[in-house]
Amino acid sequence: MLVQDVMQHPVITVSSDTSIAEAYRIMHDRRIRHLPVVDDGRLTGVVTDRDLRYSTSRLHPSPVESQTGVDRVMTKSVITIGPLDPVEEAARLLRARRIGSLPVVDGDDLVGIVTVTNLLDAIIDLTGLKKPGSRLAVSLVDEAGQLAKLTTRVAEAGLDIRSVLTYYEDEFSGPEAETEGSEPRLRVILRVDTLNVRALAEELREEGFDVIWPITKPA
Repeated sequence: MLVQDVMQHPVITVSSDTSIAEAYRIMHDRRIRHLPVVDDGRLTGVVTDRDLRYSTSRLHPSPVESQTGVDRVMTKSVITIGPLDPVEEAARLLRARRIGSLPVVDGDDLVGIVTVTNLLDAIIDLTGLKKPGSRLAVSLVDEAGQLAKLTTRVAEAGLDIRSVLTYYEDEFSGPEAETEGSEPRLRVILRVDTLNVRALAEELREEGFDVIWPITKPA
Protein backbone atom coordinates (compact mmCIF):
# COMPACT_ATOMS: atom_id res chain seq x y z
CA MET A 1 0.00 0.00 0.00
CA LEU A 2 1.33 3.41 -1.01
CA VAL A 3 0.94 6.85 0.52
CA GLN A 4 -1.28 7.92 -2.38
CA ASP A 5 -3.73 5.17 -1.40
CA VAL A 6 -4.32 6.58 2.09
CA MET A 7 -3.58 10.30 1.89
CA GLN A 8 -6.22 13.02 2.13
CA HIS A 9 -6.73 14.99 -1.06
CA PRO A 10 -7.49 17.60 -2.23
CA VAL A 11 -5.70 19.36 0.61
CA ILE A 12 -7.18 22.16 2.70
CA THR A 13 -4.50 24.86 2.97
CA VAL A 14 -3.96 28.40 4.20
CA SER A 15 -1.49 31.12 3.24
CA SER A 16 1.13 32.55 5.57
CA ASP A 17 -0.86 35.75 6.10
CA THR A 18 -3.99 33.87 7.19
CA SER A 19 -4.78 34.89 10.76
CA ILE A 20 -4.50 32.47 13.63
CA ALA A 21 -8.20 32.98 14.34
CA GLU A 22 -9.18 32.14 10.75
CA ALA A 23 -6.91 29.09 10.64
CA TYR A 24 -8.45 27.82 13.87
CA ARG A 25 -11.95 28.36 12.48
CA ILE A 26 -11.06 26.32 9.39
CA MET A 27 -9.71 23.50 11.55
CA HIS A 28 -12.83 23.52 13.71
CA ASP A 29 -15.24 23.58 10.77
CA ARG A 30 -13.38 20.90 8.80
CA ARG A 31 -12.55 18.79 11.87
CA ILE A 32 -8.85 18.68 11.08
CA ARG A 33 -5.74 19.36 13.17
CA HIS A 34 -3.09 20.15 10.56
CA LEU A 35 -2.99 22.83 7.87
CA PRO A 36 -0.26 23.07 5.23
CA VAL A 37 0.73 26.66 4.52
CA VAL A 38 1.08 27.43 0.81
CA ASP A 39 2.31 30.66 -0.79
CA ASP A 40 2.45 31.15 -4.57
CA GLY A 41 1.86 27.43 -5.05
CA ARG A 42 4.80 26.45 -2.84
CA LEU A 43 4.65 24.67 0.52
CA THR A 44 6.17 27.03 3.09
CA GLY A 45 5.08 25.53 6.40
CA VAL A 46 2.63 23.52 8.47
CA VAL A 47 0.53 24.73 11.39
CA THR A 48 -1.32 22.56 13.91
CA ASP A 49 -4.18 23.20 16.29
CA ARG A 50 -1.69 22.89 19.15
CA ASP A 51 0.49 25.61 17.60
CA LEU A 52 -2.51 27.93 17.42
CA ARG A 53 -3.75 27.30 20.94
CA TYR A 54 -0.36 27.57 22.62
CA SER A 55 0.75 30.68 20.72
CA THR A 56 -2.25 32.65 22.02
CA SER A 57 -2.26 31.11 25.50
CA ARG A 58 -1.18 32.88 28.68
CA LEU A 59 1.10 29.91 29.23
CA HIS A 60 3.21 31.01 26.27
CA PRO A 61 6.18 33.21 27.28
CA SER A 62 5.35 35.65 24.45
CA PRO A 63 1.72 35.13 23.41
CA VAL A 64 0.52 36.68 20.15
CA GLU A 65 -2.85 38.12 19.13
CA SER A 66 -5.37 35.93 17.33
CA GLN A 67 -5.22 38.21 14.27
CA THR A 68 -1.51 37.52 13.84
CA GLY A 69 -0.57 35.63 10.66
CA VAL A 70 0.15 31.92 10.96
CA ASP A 71 3.65 32.51 9.62
CA ARG A 72 4.57 33.59 13.16
CA VAL A 73 3.73 30.20 14.65
CA MET A 74 4.00 27.65 11.82
CA THR A 75 6.74 25.04 11.42
CA LYS A 76 8.88 26.15 8.49
CA SER A 77 11.22 23.17 8.15
CA VAL A 78 8.59 20.79 6.85
CA ILE A 79 9.17 17.04 6.63
CA THR A 80 7.41 15.66 3.55
CA ILE A 81 6.86 12.36 1.77
CA GLY A 82 6.09 11.33 -1.81
CA PRO A 83 2.83 9.78 -3.09
CA LEU A 84 4.63 6.63 -4.27
CA ASP A 85 6.40 6.00 -0.97
CA PRO A 86 5.12 3.00 1.03
CA VAL A 87 2.85 3.64 4.00
CA GLU A 88 5.36 1.99 6.33
CA GLU A 89 7.86 4.72 5.48
CA ALA A 90 5.25 7.33 6.38
CA ALA A 91 4.68 5.55 9.70
CA ARG A 92 8.43 5.43 10.37
CA LEU A 93 8.82 9.15 9.73
CA LEU A 94 5.85 10.11 11.89
CA ARG A 95 7.16 7.98 14.75
CA ALA A 96 10.80 9.01 14.43
CA ARG A 97 10.06 12.73 14.13
CA ARG A 98 7.19 12.68 16.65
CA ILE A 99 4.83 14.55 14.34
CA GLY A 100 1.18 14.07 13.47
CA SER A 101 1.14 14.62 9.72
CA LEU A 102 3.21 14.58 6.55
CA PRO A 103 2.46 16.79 3.55
CA VAL A 104 2.65 14.70 0.38
CA VAL A 105 4.58 16.38 -2.43
CA ASP A 106 5.16 15.41 -6.04
CA GLY A 107 8.03 17.58 -7.21
CA ASP A 108 7.04 21.08 -6.14
CA ASP A 109 3.32 20.28 -5.99
CA LEU A 110 1.42 19.59 -2.77
CA VAL A 111 -0.84 16.66 -3.69
CA GLY A 112 -2.06 15.42 -0.30
CA ILE A 113 -1.48 15.03 3.41
CA VAL A 114 -1.19 11.85 5.45
CA THR A 115 -1.91 11.71 9.18
CA VAL A 116 -1.69 9.17 11.98
CA THR A 117 -5.43 8.58 11.58
CA ASN A 118 -4.94 7.75 7.90
CA LEU A 119 -2.30 5.18 8.85
CA LEU A 120 -4.58 3.60 11.45
CA ASP A 121 -7.24 3.29 8.74
CA ALA A 122 -4.61 1.62 6.55
CA ILE A 123 -3.83 -0.92 9.28
CA ILE A 124 -7.52 -1.78 9.50
CA ASP A 125 -7.64 -2.31 5.73
CA LEU A 126 -4.39 -4.29 5.60
CA THR A 127 -5.50 -6.65 8.36
CA GLY A 128 -8.88 -7.33 6.75
CA LEU A 129 -10.88 -6.22 9.79
CA LYS A 130 -13.69 -4.78 7.68
CA LYS A 131 -14.74 -8.27 6.55
CA PRO A 132 -16.02 -11.15 8.72
CA GLY A 133 -13.25 -13.43 9.89
CA SER A 134 -11.11 -14.57 12.79
CA ARG A 135 -7.57 -14.09 14.05
CA LEU A 136 -5.10 -16.96 14.13
CA ALA A 137 -1.63 -16.47 15.65
CA VAL A 138 1.09 -19.09 15.18
CA SER A 139 4.74 -19.15 16.27
CA LEU A 140 7.10 -20.58 13.64
CA VAL A 141 10.81 -21.32 13.54
CA ASP A 142 12.32 -18.80 11.12
CA GLU A 143 13.25 -21.27 8.39
CA ALA A 144 12.53 -21.37 4.68
CA GLY A 145 9.24 -23.09 3.90
CA GLN A 146 7.66 -22.84 7.36
CA LEU A 147 5.28 -20.01 6.46
CA ALA A 148 4.35 -21.73 3.19
CA LYS A 149 3.62 -24.92 5.13
CA LEU A 150 1.23 -23.05 7.42
CA THR A 151 -0.63 -21.18 4.68
CA THR A 152 -0.91 -24.37 2.61
CA ARG A 153 -2.46 -26.14 5.57
CA VAL A 154 -5.01 -23.34 6.00
CA ALA A 155 -5.89 -23.57 2.30
CA GLU A 156 -6.31 -27.35 2.61
CA ALA A 157 -8.89 -26.67 5.31
CA GLY A 158 -10.91 -24.79 2.69
CA LEU A 159 -10.31 -21.35 4.17
CA ASP A 160 -9.22 -18.12 2.52
CA ILE A 161 -6.58 -15.95 4.17
CA ARG A 162 -7.65 -12.29 4.35
CA SER A 163 -4.29 -10.98 5.53
CA VAL A 164 -0.87 -12.09 6.78
CA LEU A 165 1.29 -10.11 9.22
CA THR A 166 4.62 -11.31 10.60
CA TYR A 167 7.17 -10.11 13.12
CA TYR A 168 10.15 -11.53 14.97
CA GLU A 169 9.27 -12.45 18.52
CA ASP A 170 12.63 -11.24 19.85
CA GLU A 171 11.68 -7.68 18.89
CA PHE A 172 9.36 -7.59 21.88
CA SER A 173 10.10 -8.05 25.55
CA GLY A 174 8.27 -10.27 27.99
CA PRO A 175 7.56 -14.01 28.00
CA GLU A 176 7.16 -14.09 24.21
CA ALA A 177 10.72 -12.90 23.58
CA GLU A 178 13.43 -15.17 22.24
CA THR A 179 15.60 -16.74 24.93
CA GLU A 180 19.39 -16.81 24.64
CA GLY A 181 20.61 -19.63 22.43
CA SER A 182 17.19 -20.44 20.97
CA GLU A 183 16.31 -20.35 17.29
CA PRO A 184 14.76 -17.12 15.98
CA ARG A 185 11.01 -17.43 15.83
CA LEU A 186 8.49 -15.68 13.67
CA ARG A 187 5.04 -14.72 14.93
CA VAL A 188 2.50 -15.05 12.12
CA ILE A 189 -0.89 -13.36 12.43
CA LEU A 190 -3.47 -14.61 9.95
CA ARG A 191 -6.95 -13.28 9.33
CA VAL A 192 -9.01 -16.19 7.98
CA ASP A 193 -12.56 -16.23 6.63
CA THR A 194 -14.19 -18.30 9.35
CA LEU A 195 -15.95 -17.49 12.59
CA ASN A 196 -15.02 -20.91 14.01
CA VAL A 197 -11.25 -20.63 14.07
CA ARG A 198 -10.91 -22.90 17.12
CA ALA A 199 -11.52 -26.00 15.02
CA LEU A 200 -8.67 -25.06 12.70
CA ALA A 201 -6.46 -24.14 15.66
CA GLU A 202 -6.92 -27.56 17.27
CA GLU A 203 -6.15 -29.34 14.00
CA LEU A 204 -2.96 -27.31 13.65
CA ARG A 205 -1.93 -28.08 17.23
CA GLU A 206 -2.43 -31.80 16.61
CA GLU A 207 -0.09 -31.49 13.61
CA GLY A 208 2.62 -29.86 15.73
CA PHE A 209 2.05 -26.17 15.03
CA ASP A 210 2.62 -23.82 17.97
CA VAL A 211 -0.72 -21.99 17.94
CA ILE A 212 -0.69 -18.93 20.20
CA TRP A 213 -4.22 -17.70 19.49
CA PRO A 214 -6.93 -18.73 20.07
CA ILE A 215 -5.76 -20.13 23.38
CA THR A 216 -6.71 -23.65 24.40
CA LYS A 217 -9.94 -23.83 26.37
CA PRO A 218 -9.53 -25.10 29.95
CA ALA A 219 -10.48 -28.76 30.33
